[in-house]
Amino acid sequence: MKKIIAILSTLCILGLMIYTYNNGRAFHGGKGSHAISDLAKIEQKTKIDPIKEKDIEQEKLKALRDKAGNTATFEISNAYRSKCASCHGVDGSGLQNGKKLMGPALIGQSEEKLYTDLVDFKAGRKENLIMKGLLLNLSEEELKDFAKEISQFKAKKEALNN
Repeated sequence: MKKIIAILSTLCILGLMIYTYNNGRAFHGGKGSHAISDLAKIEQKTKIDPIKEKDIEQEKLKALRDKAGNTATFEISNAYRSKCASCHGVDGSGLQNGKKLMGPALIGQSEEKLYTDLVDFKAGRKENLIMKGLLLNLSEEELKDFAKEISQFKAKKEALNN
C-alpha cells in the first residue's frame, strides 16, 4: 500500500511539473513576468506633475503660521510644553489648529481643582495611564507648580486678546 501511494504521489508531482512547464514558468518569463512589464507601462502613463515653486512656498508659509499659532500665544514652561501640551494644547484649551486633542481643556480651572486632579491621577484614584505615567516621578511641589501655571492660562490669554 505504501508503494502505491508513493508511486501515485510521484506521478502527481511529475504531472504538475510538466503542466507548469507547458503553461509558462511563473518565475522564468511566464505569465507572472508580464506583471512587471505591465507595471512599467502604467508608471510611464501616469506621470506626476512636478511640484511648483509657488506651492512649496505656500506650504512653508502655512507651516510657519501653524507653528506660530501653536507656540506664540503666551509663554509657558518647558515642563508644561514637554509633559502636557501635546494632549491639552499649548494654551490648555484642548485644541490645536482648531482640532480637538486627546486631553480635555484645562484653561479656566482653579489652581486647587487642578492640583487635586493631578494628585488623584498620580495616586490612581482617577484612571488614566498616560497621566499616571507622566506624574509618577513628580514631587508634590512640581504638581503645585503645574497647577499654578495652568490656572494662570485664562488670564494670560485674556491679556493677549486685549
